[in-house]
Amino acid sequence: MHRAVSLQILLLLLCGGHVHSEDECIKASVATCDACIKSGPGCVWCQDLNFTKRGELEAVRCDTLSEILKRGCPRSKIVNPPNDQRKIRDKPLSEGKQGNSPVQIQPQEIYLELRPGKPHTFEFKFKRAEGYPVDLYYLMDLSYSMNDDLKNVKNLGIELLKNLKKITGSARIGFGSFVDKTLLPFTDTNEEKLQKPCPREETQCEPAFGYKHVLSLTDDGESFRKMVSLQRISGNLDTPEGSLDAIMQAVTCVDEIGWGNSTRLLVLATDAGFHMAGDGKLAGILEPNQEYCQLDKKNMYIKSNLWDYPSVGQIARKLEEKNIQPIFAVTEKVADVYRELSQLIPKSEVGVLSNDSSNVVKLIVDAYNKLSSNIIVTHDNLPNDITVTYTDCEGKKEHSDKGTCNNVNIGKEVTFSVTVKALTCTDEKTFNIGPLGFNEKLTVRVKTRCECECDNERNTQHEHCNKQGSVVCGTCRCNPGYLGQRCECSLGKKDEAALKAQCRKDNGTECEGRGDCECGVCKCHLTEAGNSYYGPHCECDDEHCEKYQNKLCGGNGDCKCGECKCKDGFEGTACQCKKSNDGCLTRSGSECHGRGKCMCNQCSCERGYKGPKCETCHTCSVPCQKSGSCIECLGFGSGPFQKNCTESCSHLKAETEEKLLKSDCRVKDHEGCWMSFTMTEQDGFDKYNVKILKTRECPEGPNVGAIVGGSLAGVALIGLLILLLIKGLIYVKDLKEWKRFEKEQQRRKWADGENPLFQKATTTVANPTFTGDS
Repeated sequence: MHRAVSLQILLLLLCGGHVHSEDECIKASVATCDACIKSGPGCVWCQDLNFTKRGELEAVRCDTLSEILKRGCPRSKIVNPPNDQRKIRDKPLSEGKQGNSPVQIQPQEIYLELRPGKPHTFEFKFKRAEGYPVDLYYLMDLSYSMNDDLKNVKNLGIELLKNLKKITGSARIGFGSFVDKTLLPFTDTNEEKLQKPCPREETQCEPAFGYKHVLSLTDDGESFRKMVSLQRISGNLDTPEGSLDAIMQAVTCVDEIGWGNSTRLLVLATDAGFHMAGDGKLAGILEPNQEYCQLDKKNMYIKSNLWDYPSVGQIARKLEEKNIQPIFAVTEKVADVYRELSQLIPKSEVGVLSNDSSNVVKLIVDAYNKLSSNIIVTHDNLPNDITVTYTDCEGKKEHSDKGTCNNVNIGKEVTFSVTVKALTCTDEKTFNIGPLGFNEKLTVRVKTRCECECDNERNTQHEHCNKQGSVVCGTCRCNPGYLGQRCECSLGKKDEAALKAQCRKDNGTECEGRGDCECGVCKCHLTEAGNSYYGPHCECDDEHCEKYQNKLCGGNGDCKCGECKCKDGFEGTACQCKKSNDGCLTRSGSECHGRGKCMCNQCSCERGYKGPKCETCHTCSVPCQKSGSCIECLGFGSGPFQKNCTESCSHLKAETEEKLLKSDCRVKDHEGCWMSFTMTEQDGFDKYNVKILKTRECPEGPNVGAIVGGSLAGVALIGLLILLLIKGLIYVKDLKEWKRFEKEQQRRKWADGENPLFQKATTTVANPTFTGDS
């Protein structure tokens, strides 16, 4: 709640709204009483006709009460609308005997008229009536793990009613049950399993279902026993159950369940956790929970498989809206889960069930006693531009978003202080305040007071307004065609906006707020000392110059339009110093080394220089690179500044040296040679003494013969390498071809057949002389 209120205030500020302290009055340029009281809760308005002087702004009528009285306004002429409270219904607290309903809160309806920003506090009383009826709806998990618990609950009704009636005298009890959505992955959707989700050995089994309303609230314990006896256990797949689905229906189905004007209790009995908003997406359910009752003729929840589970926030909001207090009767294994849930739901309790729910009656009675004795007062549907805070019944905890009181016994009366504040002017707004868990509410109607109720004279031809207007809250409301403080100006052919524009300097405030614009001319007001403001827009006065030793302009000058004009021999913004520069002179005779101005015998340094005489600069650096061209022309007569070296480099005073003890700078000239020099700062800005080394370091010229010879040798070597590479490639190719030829020759096979056309020789002639010797 604190965050919500903070966010509302921030939004109002961003949107142009104002949040004021109680005694604040912003002295804005207001011209009417209505605008004045809207400026702050501490603003009052003087409606006395003679309160303002001729030409004085009407805005002086608006100020804090102390200032207005100090200026001489009679108390009878001060308009200061207070906060007002009227009790519309204010029945006294009562027990409600003889057939009458008990009255547990007082008052029942009030009407507040509030000044914006001004808080109003009133008392809110509460008293627990004896015999106030109780409605208890028992909502039970019927998944298979609760089988033993169901057997005990069947005999619960009569005993539970008996115990509650001992406390309240009147009690009713109802019953509902739940399991989970009948969709995968929550329930087995096999048709056989949907009809009998229990184990096979279980003969009595209810078909799978989400939520079912069984018995409306009744004071007949026997009916409860009979209806619960007819209930059978059911089952599902996963461990978490559809508890929040069932709670939402039990809360919203007011007529079906029969919730009455009573203390409403909802008991949730389970041994498992719960599904919440978003889990329905696992079964393809995308539509969020719509937060209203959806029961068919058989009192079954018909939207179980179409709407997602509700969120915890939805449940908490609906429980508070319907004044229902939940009691989570759970087993030990899930008790921590529901304790965390209880932290998010106001007026809820957690009790630990025994394994078979045999202790459920004691658990419910203890939880009811604890809930009913802890009173929490809060509001609902609070408008954005209204804030409400509370103090607890003992007055210890102030300005909280809830009023709390513990251990409130039956018949004990407690009082809370409630503070309501309207942040801005607004139309009538209504909201309710009441204790959580009880139906009785205080209706608060709030209207803001943003209009003045003045003793107006209805004469439209009033003498105070030059008979051209009427008096409204001490100021003139001029007839059409007239304007001015006393309606003394006739517009003629010019419109009012054009005339007023002539009185604005640089489109600023009219006459700088120091005069009245009358027919396009500023009529300046008097200053506090009785002198007049002056200037075309009343922008000047001779009283608001700087003081020294509590004297205007130190007594050594005259104030002219807000600035001191010093007499001869004095200087300073307040003419507080005698003219002297002794403390600013350096050894060289310059003032502040030429890097500042001497004011009041002290140096006021510029451009980052510091020290008593502006001698040091930690952020300044020697401009070596920038000075390269000047060094080249001053020291060596070359470079781009060679023709106009004197003019371009007048800020440098150069000398050449045979040898330098140190070299601050080293820069290349346009020929690539290195120049070495030092730079020492002179008085003033960007002036240096320079010492230049006579010799430059130039790179040696190229050896043409070596370059040419080396180039030719390189070309020849490259050519030879290329020839050898080509020769090698040819040799490798030929070698491959030769080897392939040899392999083919080895694989050859000649045919042995003879040509049938070939005939051998028939005659053989031997040479007789041939001996056979070669």
